[in-house]
Amino acid sequence: MCLGIPGEIAEILTDRPDLAMVDVSGVRRAINIGLLEGERLAVGDWILIHVGFALSKIDETEARAALDFLESIGDAYDEEIAALRESMIEQG
Repeated sequence: MCLGIPGEIAEILTDRPDLAMVDVSGVRRAINIGLLEGERLAVGDWILIHVGFALSKIDETEARAALDFLESIGDAYDEEIAALRESMIEQG
């Protein structure tokens, strides 16, 4: 099962403006934000992530509700977080 997971932008990389460091339940990873080129994104914004790409900007209320739901489904969420921990987008 593949899920869209909310994450909070911690940093937009100045040398790679198509990437942002995003915190997802304590896991920080570089996420491609290129699909949101027309959106105004800043540190503290929430985005919906799927397979390393930001799909949309969401508000914090929606993000918290989605995280609560995902945590409640157990194994599928745990598998997604484990996959995120193991993933890596090259920054160089």
